Amino acid sequence: MNSLRFELLREALGRKAVQVNSENRPADEYAKYVFNREKMQKYLSKYTYKALTESIDKGLPLDRSIADGVATGMKQWAIELGATHYTHWFQPLTGGTAEKHDAFIEPTGNGNVLEEFSGKLLVQQEPDASSFPNGGLRNTFEARGYSAWDPSSPAFVVGDTLCIPTVFISYTGEALDYKTPLLRSTNALNKAATAVCNYFDENVQKVISYLGWEQEYFLVDDALYAARHDLVMTGRTLMGHESAKNQQLEDHYFGAIPTRVLAFMTDLENECLKLGIPVKTRHNEVAPNQFELAPVYEEINLANDHNLLLMSVMKKVARRHNFRVLLHEKPFKGVNGSGKHNNWSMGTDTGVNLFSPGKNAVENLQFITFLVNTMMAVYKHNGLLKASISSATNAHRLGANEAPPAIVSTFLGKQISEVLDKLEKASADDVIHFDEKSALRLGVAHLPEVLLDNTDRNRTSPFAFTGNRFEFRAVGSSANCADAMLTLNTAVASQLAQFKVEVDSLIEDKMPKEKAIVTVVKSLISKCKAIHFEGNGYSDEWKAEAAKRGLDCETSVPVIFDNYLKPESLAIFENCGVLSHAEVESRCEVKWETYTKKIQIESRVLGDLAMNHIVPVASGYRAVLLDNVFKLGSVFSKDETETMSRQDKRIIKEISTHIDFITEQVEAMIEARSKANAIAAEREKAIAYHDKVVPMMEEIRSHIDKLELIVDDRMWTLPKYRELLFIR
Repeated sequence: MNSLRFELLREALGRKAVQVNSENRPADEYAKYVFNREKMQKYLSKYTYKALTESIDKGLPLDRSIADGVATGMKQWAIELGATHYTHWFQPLTGGTAEKHDAFIEPTGNGNVLEEFSGKLLVQQEPDASSFPNGGLRNTFEARGYSAWDPSSPAFVVGDTLCIPTVFISYTGEALDYKTPLLRSTNALNKAATAVCNYFDENVQKVISYLGWEQEYFLVDDALYAARHDLVMTGRTLMGHESAKNQQLEDHYFGAIPTRVLAFMTDLENECLKLGIPVKTRHNEVAPNQFELAPVYEEINLANDHNLLLMSVMKKVARRHNFRVLLHEKPFKGVNGSGKHNNWSMGTDTGVNLFSPGKNAVENLQFITFLVNTMMAVYKHNGLLKASISSATNAHRLGANEAPPAIVSTFLGKQISEVLDKLEKASADDVIHFDEKSALRLGVAHLPEVLLDNTDRNRTSPFAFTGNRFEFRAVGSSANCADAMLTLNTAVASQLAQFKVEVDSLIEDKMPKEKAIVTVVKSLISKCKAIHFEGNGYSDEWKAEAAKRGLDCETSVPVIFDNYLKPESLAIFENCGVLSHAEVESRCEVKWETYTKKIQIESRVLGDLAMNHIVPVASGYRAVLLDNVFKLGSVFSKDETETMSRQDKRIIKEISTHIDFITEQVEAMIEARSKANAIAAEREKAIAYHDKVVPMMEEIRSHIDKLELIVDDRMWTLPKYRELLFIR
């Protein structure tokens, strides 16, 4: 009997909720560990505070002389909270965050030390960059990289460390992170969107892009997690037959939150609020043990920092509650995977949400203008947007269960779809005129009545309009939001810039401004029709239709990454000043290399578990059955033995078939890996892993999962889905 597995299960069942005691209300603790404007005003001089806030608000460079004053105040605040170290907190191309801690202390030369933190140390640091992914931008011996302070994202304290959000660049100036191009993309979008906004309101001086992420995740008991080596090494189960009951009754979705989970959520929210992360919503998701956390919308750069910080904090808090957080997009086969729905919008410094229908025709024309230009950007660059959310891990989720399909399309809802259809068909001369009060009116009768929550939600749409924002639902739960958001920002910025060129050209030809805008909008509605889809994105009919429309239907992740290197993709990144040609190429190399390494690790783990856990256990059970058949033959007649042992013999043959297949396929998989590893080019190597190794892994898993149903439960070494997926 496998006593260890059942002992771990008993331990998991015996867990009790950890009590979370907090004397203060959440609002009282909000941003306690954040150097926000309230803290700045308290710890900085009036001159320094004004200079810093103006730099943040207007995007102006910060004078180095101001940095010393900021550093002094920031250090004093952090030390009062118990900080002894500081770090530049950045986002390398690993997809997570990185930090190198330095103590505040500096030797005085007389045997003592002082606590110091200068403006130079605040503004810039030199971490070793040689071991971070760079995609061929630099040689291994060129280790130098620089992290530079991002004043627009406030510093915060975690434990005894002051964390300073920074960008990360190479010695020669190329971006080695996600924050740098994200900031560049927000600047590009601001410039392009502001220019278009000025057609409608000359007072607009800035357009801000916003993000509201919804983080899905799984929880598993710590003891059971430790017994699943595949979960520990890869973040997902590489084998495991689905439980008889999983999510088919849909009783977990929005159900009562389990007591232990609620205690974890409460503790997590308290920690988040102290760090200034405005978490608001929590609930059970569809799959057993799956949950969701969502905050209030924030400016996109800050929101992205907060999501990365959340993913770090939730892992630490989970350990306190004897849980492990699984952020993998598909940790369990046969049930829903986890995404990170990115709700994206744009707003002006005058307080207008550009994706909110207005109260009059002018506001609605502005709304339609930005809506249609966004659709056009998604249409022109749908393959690139798909590449921005593709990965070895997200490939398991896209198109499965409730996740969006691996074909990018936009959903608008019935009302707005009808408005666009009418606008497209209307005569340009009839569409616009001025009434006696000089108010712009549109010939589409009900356009001014396009009101708030005017769309249903299409769960199968990767990029759906949901009333006052677009929801990019295809982003993976473990991903850095910046990858998708900087791509979307760039695509829309490029399209808005092109829109302005076309409108200005018509105006120069003496066409009235309003008529010029509508003329171009009408043409865009016609051009981007292929990306607009209101139906079931899961259906085979849609896949066929999408191919006819010319949308990117590729499913091989390494091949999907080719979209980065298309001329039109390179052009928008370079023209918008977001990524240079070399930077795009390097990121593509990193993506191919990361894909290969992920599959390589998974296949190695699978091979190890198959040969060192599954095959020995199955062979042991087969030996038990063989012994039983032998003993029956020593007691009963041949005919009696044949009748009594028929079932055992059938099972013995079935087990032998599975064992033989697994053994042969593991050997073949090792050989396939060896051949793939010999390929020098990262793209071809990744394709070889996708085409050769991944199918073998699926076949091996299939046979292991069948063995799980055959082998005596008392002998099976690994916790099963029915144990992993239900928190008691």
